[in-house]
Amino acid sequence: MKEIMTRLDTYYTELLKLLPRIALAIVILVIGILVANWISARLKKRIQSKAHDKLLGGFLAKSIKLVIIIVVFLVVLNIAGLSGISKAIFATAGASAVVIGFAFKDIAQNFLAGIILAFNRPFDIADTVQIEDVFGKVMEMEFRYTRIATFDGKDVYIPNSDVLTKPVYNYTQNGFFRTDFVLGIAYENDAEEAKKLIQQCLDQDKELVHDEEHINFVAEDEVAPSTVNLRIYVWIATEDFRRHMLEVRGRVITRTKTFLESHGYNLPANISELKFYDASSPIEVHHNGQKPPKKDKETTDQ
Repeated sequence: MKEIMTRLDTYYTELLKLLPRIALAIVILVIGILVANWISARLKKRIQSKAHDKLLGGFLAKSIKLVIIIVVFLVVLNIAGLSGISKAIFATAGASAVVIGFAFKDIAQNFLAGIILAFNRPFDIADTVQIEDVFGKVMEMEFRYTRIATFDGKDVYIPNSDVLTKPVYNYTQNGFFRTDFVLGIAYENDAEEAKKLIQQCLDQDKELVHDEEHINFVAEDEVAPSTVNLRIYVWIATEDFRRHMLEVRGRVITRTKTFLESHGYNLPANISELKFYDASSPIEVHHNGQKPPKKDKETTDQ
């Protein structure tokens, strides 16, 4: 019992000696975290103002913040008199690197993919992209994932390794996107004249892209059961995909339809043909809701 009390007194005495160093270590840790946050915020703003790259600026700022915090933590351990812990951390890190690599394979893979994507990636903030079945706008890129906001209000978090290894369709990087739609005209209408009128309408449309590389045109698509279908191909600017692509496309369809109708063209609906194979049972046809007059029995017998 006496030996236990002696040891407790020794520990208490050592603790009292370490208290000033522990207090100083805590103060330095708090200051270090505040300084890391300040440096990362300043660095992020500076990179984005110079490079106009929000994703790269944010990723580098977070990486530097993490490095600063790790360095501060190791310094704090030494100040607090716990240098043995920091040495053990370095010694253990090397010995357990392989084990940790297998245990956290996905995390490490996504982290390395995030570093690669920070410097070489197929999209930027606010770009509209499609990765497999996910279609939406890029919002941010973290160490492990990329967040995409879909147009129906969902936030989808895609692992960076998938972004790096799977096809990424970028709909806004070039600033242009081609879409098409079909208008059907009646058989009695002149298809060539209709194409000229549609082309005139497209050439006058200021919301479409007009240059040598992006040409708007119309061509015959198919001979349908009740119409001759013309397919119209148009180029639309896609800085804001949802507004430009969807709204402008709808307005172009309406203007083209109205323009054809104003020149006397019919846009008929599909015609359905009914066939009755049982000829032994005649079908009565009622006009304006009136039943046909009954025939005289004698006339019918004759």
